[in-house]
Amino acid sequence: MSLIIKHPVISEKSIQQGSVSKYAFVVDQRATATQVKAAVEQFFKVKVTKVNMINVAGKPKRMGRRRVTRANWRKAIVTLAFGQSIKLFEETAKDDSQKA
Repeated sequence: MSLIIKHPVISEKSIQQGSVSKYAFVVDQRATATQVKAAVEQFFKVKVTKVNMINVAGKPKRMGRRRVTRANWRKAIVTLAFGQSIKLFEETAKDDSQKA
């Protein structure tokens, strides 16, 4: 189960989505929505109502003369039941606001 969720997506947009109980995670490319739902419910002890999956294409980059492409990855946007939250994201948002 823990290998399904790799790490959370920490960006300005994903932190703002936390206020409406939506959280983004980088997940294994072979993971299904039901597997992600079960993993999030088990790991964070919350109730998941919806899971949206997005395949993100790797960006082309240059290394000297060569053109390479970063790896493709998969993102899951998880919606929690009303009134529930994941503390990991809220602590990050509060820490950033205190520094400013």
